[in-house]
Amino acid sequence: MNMELIRRLEPITEEEKLILSGAKTINKDIYTTSKEFTVDSAKMLENGKLIDIRTHTRFLPFPPHKHNYIEIIYMCSGQTTHIINGSTKIVLKQGDLLFFNQHSYHEIEAANKEDIGINFIILPEFFDEVLPMVNKGNILSNFIVDTLRKNNSQASYLHFKVADILPIQNLVENLIWALLNKQYNDKHINQTTMGLLFMHLVGRTDRIERTDPEQQINAVIMKVLRYIEENYKEAALTELANVMNLSISNLSKIIKNSTGYTFKELLQNKRFQKAVHLLSTTTLPVTDIIYRVGYDNTSYFHRMFREKYHMSPKEYRSRNHA
Repeated sequence: MNMELIRRLEPITEEEKLILSGAKTINKDIYTTSKEFTVDSAKMLENGKLIDIRTHTRFLPFPPHKHNYIEIIYMCSGQTTHIINGSTKIVLKQGDLLFFNQHSYHEIEAANKEDIGINFIILPEFFDEVLPMVNKGNILSNFIVDTLRKNNSQASYLHFKVADILPIQNLVENLIWALLNKQYNDKHINQTTMGLLFMHLVGRTDRIERTDPEQQINAVIMKVLRYIEENYKEAALTELANVMNLSISNLSKIIKNSTGYTFKELLQNKRFQKAVHLLSTTTLPVTDIIYRVGYDNTSYFHRMFREKYHMSPKEYRSRNHA
């Protein structure tokens, strides 16, 4: 990491000075007003802000807690050990990214002075502006964000081991720099930088650490969604099941349980997203568009299109063409 940023992030904070002076536990009043240890965005963010950063508190274990916001942890140097849902242990090393949704419980073992971690504090609505920048209709991006925003009883997180991916490291450092320096037009800059970061991360789902069954399922789903994104014209469940060494029935069940859609529905959604994009931005004949997105039965396409959008492709183009 850039040494100038390290110099700005490594100084002992006022909270850490109290710990080094003899405090035995984390002062929860800094983080919350509730009896349950839920770190409150109102304590962490200035009024009106959707995103900010703070360095992770060192020298004491951070007790089990959750947040009412999305948290991304980035290790600038050293490492930290995280225990998720009381059982899953993750060692976050320099250059790693750890995404937590706002309902995940986790605790952190005591860090040393050289273990410098950055906590990104992000309200969910921040991503409402990020997703359109990533790629309208990119179901893989949607899945990642939905994983972070969903409310369930299981700890939902994503651990990206991307220390050697230079573009990702550069983008994270750019985001840290922008948040530290609070420059003009920083909201748009931060959202654009996060959008670019997501564009790189959706292409590196092979770098997600699979340390528990939930993460293994997430990895399977991301492979499925990436396959559809890249092969929507000719995608086939049979081929995908063979490539992933899973039975068709088992893969179908995983897809349905994790996304709420069947493989056929996901594929059809992607094809129609591509079709409406072409209708809105090109003058290609409708028949050509139908073939380009993977259909050879024009009557079927027209029937399904009308069912989905309540108008014909021609009508859609006349209303939405740029």
